[in-house]
Amino acid sequence: MIFLLSFETEAEKTTFEFLYEKYKKLLWRKAFDILKDYSLAEDAVSEAFIRVYRNIHRIENPDSNKTAAFLVTIVRNVSIDLYHARNKIIPIDIDDFEQADSFDLEESVASRDEAVRAAEIIDKLSEELRAVFLLKYAHDLPHKEIGEILNISENNVTVRLHRAKKKLGKLVSAYAPE
Repeated sequence: MIFLLSFETEAEKTTFEFLYEKYKKLLWRKAFDILKDYSLAEDAVSEAFIRVYRNIHRIENPDSNKTAAFLVTIVRNVSIDLYHARNKIIPIDIDDFEQADSFDLEESVASRDEAVRAAEIIDKLSEELRAVFLLKYAHDLPHKEIGEILNISENNVTVRLHRAKKKLGKLVSAYAPE
Protein backbone atom coordinates (compact mmCIF):
# COMPACT_ATOMS: atom_id res chain seq x y z
CA MET A 1 0.00 0.00 0.00
CA ILE A 2 2.79 2.44 0.88
CA PHE A 3 4.21 2.16 -2.62
CA LEU A 4 0.95 3.37 -4.16
CA LEU A 5 0.95 6.62 -2.19
CA SER A 6 2.91 9.64 -3.33
CA PHE A 7 4.29 11.86 -0.59
CA GLU A 8 5.37 15.46 -0.94
CA THR A 9 8.48 14.98 1.19
CA GLU A 10 10.69 12.13 2.29
CA ALA A 11 9.86 13.04 5.92
CA GLU A 12 6.15 12.41 5.27
CA LYS A 13 6.95 9.05 3.72
CA THR A 14 9.18 8.10 6.67
CA THR A 15 6.50 9.19 9.15
CA PHE A 16 3.83 7.20 7.32
CA GLU A 17 6.01 4.07 7.17
CA PHE A 18 6.75 4.40 10.90
CA LEU A 19 3.05 4.75 11.73
CA TYR A 20 2.14 1.80 9.53
CA GLU A 21 4.74 -0.53 11.03
CA LYS A 22 4.10 0.53 14.62
CA TYR A 23 0.29 0.58 14.64
CA LYS A 24 -1.01 -1.75 11.91
CA LYS A 25 -1.53 -4.74 14.25
CA LEU A 26 -3.15 -2.66 16.97
CA LEU A 27 -5.51 -1.02 14.46
CA TRP A 28 -6.38 -4.38 12.93
CA ARG A 29 -7.27 -5.76 16.39
CA LYS A 30 -9.47 -2.73 17.10
CA ALA A 31 -11.19 -3.10 13.71
CA PHE A 32 -11.67 -6.84 14.22
CA ASP A 33 -13.17 -6.25 17.68
CA ILE A 34 -15.86 -4.15 16.03
CA LEU A 35 -16.37 -6.01 12.74
CA LYS A 36 -15.70 -9.65 13.73
CA ASP A 37 -14.50 -10.30 10.17
CA TYR A 38 -10.87 -10.66 9.04
CA SER A 39 -11.20 -9.18 5.57
CA LEU A 40 -13.41 -6.29 6.71
CA ALA A 41 -10.89 -5.52 9.45
CA GLU A 42 -8.16 -5.38 6.80
CA ASP A 43 -10.35 -3.07 4.70
CA ALA A 44 -10.92 -0.84 7.72
CA VAL A 45 -7.19 -0.60 8.44
CA SER A 46 -6.45 0.18 4.78
CA GLU A 47 -9.08 2.91 4.72
CA ALA A 48 -7.80 4.27 8.05
CA PHE A 49 -4.27 4.53 6.67
CA ILE A 50 -5.59 6.28 3.55
CA ARG A 51 -7.15 8.85 5.88
CA VAL A 52 -3.87 9.08 7.78
CA TYR A 53 -2.09 9.71 4.47
CA ARG A 54 -4.49 12.55 3.70
CA ASN A 55 -3.84 14.07 7.14
CA ILE A 56 -0.14 13.25 7.51
CA HIS A 57 0.63 16.98 7.82
CA ARG A 58 -1.34 17.06 11.10
CA ILE A 59 0.91 14.55 12.82
CA GLU A 60 3.60 16.37 14.76
CA ASN A 61 5.09 13.48 16.74
CA PRO A 62 4.40 10.01 15.29
CA ASP A 63 5.51 8.30 18.50
CA SER A 64 3.22 10.27 20.85
CA ASN A 65 0.18 9.16 22.81
CA LYS A 66 -1.87 11.78 20.96
CA THR A 67 -0.98 10.19 17.61
CA ALA A 68 -1.87 6.70 18.88
CA ALA A 69 -5.25 7.95 20.09
CA PHE A 70 -5.78 9.73 16.75
CA LEU A 71 -5.13 6.50 14.80
CA VAL A 72 -7.37 4.41 17.05
CA THR A 73 -10.16 6.97 16.62
CA ILE A 74 -9.82 6.86 12.84
CA VAL A 75 -9.94 3.05 12.62
CA ARG A 76 -12.81 2.91 15.11
CA ASN A 77 -14.87 5.34 13.02
CA VAL A 78 -14.04 3.55 9.76
CA SER A 79 -14.95 0.20 11.33
CA ILE A 80 -18.27 1.48 12.61
CA ASP A 81 -19.06 2.89 9.16
CA LEU A 82 -18.21 -0.47 7.55
CA TYR A 83 -20.27 -2.31 10.15
CA HIS A 84 -23.32 -0.16 9.43
CA ALA A 85 -22.82 -0.45 5.67
CA ARG A 86 -22.47 -4.23 5.88
CA ASN A 87 -25.56 -4.64 8.02
CA LYS A 88 -27.46 -1.75 6.45
CA ILE A 89 -28.35 -0.59 9.91
CA ILE A 90 -30.20 2.66 10.21
CA PRO A 91 -30.13 3.51 13.89
CA ILE A 92 -33.67 4.52 14.82
CA ASP A 93 -34.74 4.70 18.40
CA ILE A 94 -38.50 4.60 18.96
CA ASP A 95 -37.99 6.67 22.12
CA ASP A 96 -36.70 9.53 19.95
CA PHE A 97 -40.16 9.92 18.44
CA GLU A 98 -41.80 10.01 21.84
CA GLN A 99 -39.23 12.52 23.12
CA ALA A 100 -39.65 14.82 20.12
CA ASP A 101 -42.74 16.40 21.65
CA SER A 102 -41.01 16.91 24.96
CA PHE A 103 -37.85 18.59 23.60
CA ASP A 104 -36.48 21.03 26.16
CA LEU A 105 -34.22 23.67 24.62
CA GLU A 106 -32.96 24.85 28.01
CA GLU A 107 -31.98 21.31 29.00
CA SER A 108 -30.28 20.72 25.66
CA VAL A 109 -28.21 23.90 25.99
CA ALA A 110 -27.32 23.05 29.59
CA SER A 111 -26.11 19.56 28.64
CA ARG A 112 -24.04 21.00 25.76
CA ASP A 113 -22.49 23.52 28.17
CA GLU A 114 -21.69 20.69 30.59
CA ALA A 115 -19.97 18.75 27.79
CA VAL A 116 -17.87 21.79 26.90
CA ARG A 117 -16.92 22.27 30.56
CA ALA A 118 -16.02 18.59 30.86
CA ALA A 119 -13.77 18.80 27.79
CA GLU A 120 -12.08 21.91 29.21
CA ILE A 121 -11.42 20.11 32.49
CA ILE A 122 -10.06 16.99 30.77
CA ASP A 123 -7.77 19.19 28.68
CA LYS A 124 -6.18 20.44 31.90
CA LEU A 125 -4.75 16.95 32.59
CA SER A 126 -1.16 16.28 31.63
CA GLU A 127 -0.79 14.52 28.25
CA GLU A 128 0.14 11.19 29.85
CA LEU A 129 -2.94 11.19 32.11
CA ARG A 130 -5.26 12.60 29.43
CA ALA A 131 -4.20 9.96 26.88
CA VAL A 132 -4.87 7.06 29.25
CA PHE A 133 -8.17 8.58 30.40
CA LEU A 134 -9.46 9.19 26.86
CA LEU A 135 -8.35 5.80 25.54
CA LYS A 136 -10.17 4.14 28.44
CA TYR A 137 -13.36 6.17 28.60
CA ALA A 138 -13.76 7.74 25.16
CA HIS A 139 -12.54 4.73 23.17
CA ASP A 140 -13.50 1.99 25.65
CA LEU A 141 -10.18 0.17 25.31
CA PRO A 142 -9.05 -2.45 27.82
CA HIS A 143 -5.98 -1.76 29.98
CA LYS A 144 -3.86 -4.21 28.00
CA GLU A 145 -4.53 -2.43 24.68
CA ILE A 146 -3.94 0.99 26.24
CA GLY A 147 -0.61 -0.29 27.52
CA GLU A 148 0.32 -1.51 24.04
CA ILE A 149 -0.60 1.81 22.45
CA LEU A 150 1.35 3.85 24.98
CA ASN A 151 4.18 1.35 25.48
CA ILE A 152 3.54 1.07 29.21
CA SER A 153 2.57 -1.81 31.49
CA GLU A 154 -1.03 -2.63 32.39
CA ASN A 155 -0.17 -1.76 35.96
CA ASN A 156 1.05 1.66 34.85
CA VAL A 157 -2.23 2.14 32.95
CA THR A 158 -4.15 1.43 36.17
CA VAL A 159 -1.97 3.86 38.15
CA ARG A 160 -2.36 6.62 35.55
CA LEU A 161 -6.14 6.11 35.42
CA HIS A 162 -6.29 6.40 39.20
CA ARG A 163 -4.20 9.59 39.09
CA ALA A 164 -6.33 11.02 36.27
CA LYS A 165 -9.55 10.38 38.20
CA LYS A 166 -8.08 11.89 41.35
CA LYS A 167 -6.86 14.97 39.45
CA LEU A 168 -10.21 15.31 37.65
CA GLY A 169 -12.01 15.17 41.00
CA LYS A 170 -9.94 18.10 42.24
CA LEU A 171 -10.41 20.02 38.99
CA VAL A 172 -14.18 19.47 39.01
CA SER A 173 -14.54 20.72 42.59
CA ALA A 174 -12.40 23.76 41.78
CA TYR A 175 -14.38 24.38 38.58
CA ALA A 176 -17.85 23.94 40.12
CA PRO A 177 -20.03 27.07 40.09
CA GLU A 178 -20.83 28.53 43.49
